[in-house]
Amino acid sequence: MAPHGVVLAYSGGLDTSVILGWLQDEGYDVHCVYVDLGQPCEDRAAIMKKAEDNGAVSSRIVDVQEELCRDFAFPVLQWQAKYESIYLLGTSIARPLISKACLQVAREVNAVAYAHGATGKGNDQCRFQLAAEALEPTVEMIAPWRIPRFREKFPGRTEMIAYCE
Repeated sequence: MAPHGVVLAYSGGLDTSVILGWLQDEGYDVHCVYVDLGQPCEDRAAIMKKAEDNGAVSSRIVDVQEELCRDFAFPVLQWQAKYESIYLLGTSIARPLISKACLQVAREVNAVAYAHGATGKGNDQCRFQLAAEALEPTVEMIAPWRIPRFREKFPGRTEMIAYCE
């Protein structure tokens, strides 16, 4: 089967690094996208080099800091939007923007899929999924942590680290 392109929301951490390799094993050409939200203390160039060294067809940084502040953070503060009526929304508001940036790259590289590394521990999978379905319903969503063969192969960090080695 000929590989198909997939855009991976890539942080350079263990989960997305394993997902990069696993997607390649699944026959995909992987385009890694680091969506720059203004995270401090991250070496963006090193993250992109890591993606390329691990076989990404392409890697790029998409700077969305201004859009995040203008269209997401300031409105959330104005609305005093809270989760469970207690917590001000924080990183969760960025998930739809990450999807938007990755889907733009997917259009540019003619990718058939978009993947992320959100685990089933929180609502991030829903945020990524719903944003992607609303913005680009024709692009397949790959959420490895919801795929049994992925979870069977990587039941814990030990297996993930061994795979990377």
